[in-house]
Amino acid sequence: MVVITSDQRDVIFDAVQAMYTSVARDPSKGYHFPTGRLATEYVGYPAELLDRLPAAAVESFAGVGYPFAADVIAAGDTVLDIGSGSGTDLLLAALAVGPSGRALGLDMTEAMREKALANARAAGMPNVEVLAGNAEHFPLPDQSVDVVTSNGVINLVPDKRAVITEIYRVLRPGGRVQIADIVVNDLPSAACRAKPQLWAECIVGATTQADYLHMFIDVGFVHVEHLGDLDYFAASSSASTRSTADGFGAHSMVMRAHKPE
Repeated sequence: MVVITSDQRDVIFDAVQAMYTSVARDPSKGYHFPTGRLATEYVGYPAELLDRLPAAAVESFAGVGYPFAADVIAAGDTVLDIGSGSGTDLLLAALAVGPSGRALGLDMTEAMREKALANARAAGMPNVEVLAGNAEHFPLPDQSVDVVTSNGVINLVPDKRAVITEIYRVLRPGGRVQIADIVVNDLPSAACRAKPQLWAECIVGATTQADYLHMFIDVGFVHVEHLGDLDYFAASSSASTRSTADGFGAHSMVMRAHKPE
C-alpha cells in the first residue's frame, strides 16, 4: 500500500487539472491518450448519439469507455456525472432524462466547467448544471440523485474509497451507478505510485479490476457487475504509453451497481 501525503495529493490534483485544462483549451494538440470524436467512436459511442451534441462537447472528450452501455438511466432521473469534462456524457445524460430530469456535472477543472456550460447552452439544455469540486467530496446533499455516471476519473483520484463512499451517500435508495474506468492487471510499483506527477498519465493511479469492484461491494452496493473490457491504450498515439499500458495490463472496463432499496 502506498500512502499519499496531503502535499502529494495536492500535486496529483494540480497535475490532473493542468492536463485537462490543456485538453479543454487545445483539443487538437495530441495527447498520450485518445481524445475527441475518434476516441468516442473507438470506445463505443453510437454516431447517431454524438451527432445530437455540439461538436465542441465531443472535441475535448477524454473518457475511456461507454458507460451508457449499463442502461440504467430513466426519464425524469437526476444524474450526477463525476468529472464531467467538456460535457459529452453530461449532455447525453440530459437527453436520456428528458426535460423532467436533471443532469449535474462535477469537475474541478475550470476550463472544462466553462466549456460544458457553453455546450449545454448551445444544445438548448436548461436542465444541465455544472458544479465545482473534486471527486473526493461532492457538494450535494445525501440521497439527492438517482444515477451516478463517471468516465475515466476515479483512477486519477488518490482516495478511491472516498469517491465510492460519496457516490453511495448522494444516491437515493435504489439508485444506480454506471462507470467506465481504467484498471490494471498488475499494480505499478510503490515507487511509481508515490510520484504524483505520474498520476495524470492515467495508469499509475489505477487499481486492479477485482479491487475496484470489491470497493463498491464493501461500501454497500449490490448487483455490482463487470460489463466488459477494452484495450483502451491500443488507440494511444504514444508508443511509450502503449508499452507501459501493456506492461501493467492497463485497460478500461465498464461496470454498473445499485444502492439497496
